[in-house]
Amino acid sequence: MRRAKGLLGVTLRSAALLAAGLLVAFLALPPLALVLRISPATLLSRVAEPVVIEALRLSLLTSLASTAFVMLLGLPLAYVLTARRLRGRAWIEALVDLPMVLPPTVAGAGLLFAFGRAGLLGGALAGFGLAIPFTTIAVVLAQTFVAAPFFVSTVVAGLREVEPRYVELAATLRASPAATFLRVMLPLSLPSILTGAVMAWARALGEFGATITFAGNLPGVTRTLPLAVYTALQSDLESAVTLAVLLLMVSFVVLLGLRLSPVGAFGRASAARRAG
Repeated sequence: MRRAKGLLGVTLRSAALLAAGLLVAFLALPPLALVLRISPATLLSRVAEPVVIEALRLSLLTSLASTAFVMLLGLPLAYVLTARRLRGRAWIEALVDLPMVLPPTVAGAGLLFAFGRAGLLGGALAGFGLAIPFTTIAVVLAQTFVAAPFFVSTVVAGLREVEPRYVELAATLRASPAATFLRVMLPLSLPSILTGAVMAWARALGEFGATITFAGNLPGVTRTLPLAVYTALQSDLESAVTLAVLLLMVSFVVLLGLRLSPVGAFGRASAARRAG
């Protein structure tokens, strides 16, 4: 009986390792195919081309702007969502998470019908001389829409992990809710905030569907790296591979850096020690 259980355990572990290996190989194969498609010398020579630099510049500017926008509005929202008594919390959280599962073209259409000339706010914006669709601002709004859930969800999880005793201690010292948040909760959840910001930035950098629907594909105005890859695939395969590998490398380095950085268990422990 014991031998049969041992054999079953070995079989399950082997099956789990095989399944894990197959999934890792499946996930690694497309990036590897891209990297092997172009030589390092060709990659370096084509990275300096104006079309690549222009798309990279626009991607970095818009993704950083959208990340700053997400943090500015997302941090207060995350704080509100951690309140003990909040009516409609499930509705708000579902709404915040919606862009994560919404098809990108649907997100872009929604933005167009909200901020377009004939949209819900389009007429009011036109009264102030603002026309958002097919501009760089539209790119930032599209990136903000799809990236916000990554930041808010991560920060909410970080705030909820703050030890209640620290908040209770601040209350005994008659600290106001604002002071408790700024001097206790914010430092303790700083690793989560930084992680959420990096995840939101990476998502904004790779945004495609909502951007092309809401902002179009105008060189130097709305053509970010993902849109430049899409455009180059129709006429210049080598340029498309160069742009794709560049985007792949930036995204992978960001995610790997996040995994290897001290912002995590070590950072959280340090913050807890400082608060204690």
